[in-house]
Amino acid sequence: MPANPTPRQILATLFQGAPPPRPLLLPIVFSLGAEIENVSRRDFLSNPTKISNSLRQIRTHLRSDGVACYFDPFLELESLGATLEWHEGAQPPTIAWPHPAAKGTLPAGLRSPEGAAMHPRVKVAVEVLTRLKSLFRDEPLLMAGVTGPLTLAARLSQLDQSGPLQAEELPAAALDIAASAITAISSAFVAAGANVLFLQEEILPALTTETCQSWASLLAPTFNVIRFYEALPVLQLPGNDSLAKNAAVIFEQPWDCVICLPLAEFAHRAPDKTSAPTSTHLGIALPPDLFQPNDASGEPFPESFARTIAESKPVLLSTTADVPITTDLKRLMKVMQEFSRTV
Repeated sequence: MPANPTPRQILATLFQGAPPPRPLLLPIVFSLGAEIENVSRRDFLSNPTKISNSLRQIRTHLRSDGVACYFDPFLELESLGATLEWHEGAQPPTIAWPHPAAKGTLPAGLRSPEGAAMHPRVKVAVEVLTRLKSLFRDEPLLMAGVTGPLTLAARLSQLDQSGPLQAEELPAAALDIAASAITAISSAFVAAGANVLFLQEEILPALTTETCQSWASLLAPTFNVIRFYEALPVLQLPGNDSLAKNAAVIFEQPWDCVICLPLAEFAHRAPDKTSAPTSTHLGIALPPDLFQPNDASGEPFPESFARTIAESKPVLLSTTADVPITTDLKRLMKVMQEFSRTV
């Protein structure tokens, strides 16, 4: 391994099952491009030229190991047939279905997973990946995000705002179409050039050993497709109580991916080397408030966390989600670099 390995060389090390020489720096900085281009998020998400141009500008300031080419948590819903009603400012869109259904059931008239992968917005994401692959050649790594199957199934069946959720409440039909759509869209992304794909589970219902195994089975085809294209699958878990409650059963599974944990949960698990199978690589997702220009602490990151995880050696450093448009890019890079040197 060279003294200063490239992101692709580090990625190759991960594929070989060896610990990397340093963590990959992969913050998710995507929506900030709409602010740079001075357009609404709705217009930004459907314009590959503006996305590509803004990401080139972000890249000149943020010398990370990856470029966040397309991250939108509503992409799969729209591609399957939902209508997004957009609002002013940073408010998320309202989801409407042409044929609404009762809570706990699927809307009628959903597109097939193959049809979802051909939706115009998926094609926009593919176009961005294709352009940036040509522009950046072999460096940096190209990143994209898709919604995890539990989260997508909960949203499809309108169970995403019903309070505490049991995995058994998610309809089997919703889980099946969610998993198939995610696999189809992921395949389109990695075929276009994505090197790292984040599968983002924002909704994590209460899991048993059996339902956790079922979840892993739903994810397996997507992981296989991603790895077939020699890309890295990253399972990103939420930073809330549901993760802490499910951690024991989650880490019973031999995941064929990197599991990216929020900083606090990673620090909690770091002292216990047996908390995850030895084949499971772990990453850290940093909270967005670390990157705000008026952060009260003035510290690049909490020293207590740094001490706790110093020996754990995460394979990547990311963010819990797409960073907000108020993010200070210089502070973001400073935090990522200093955190990387610490771990």
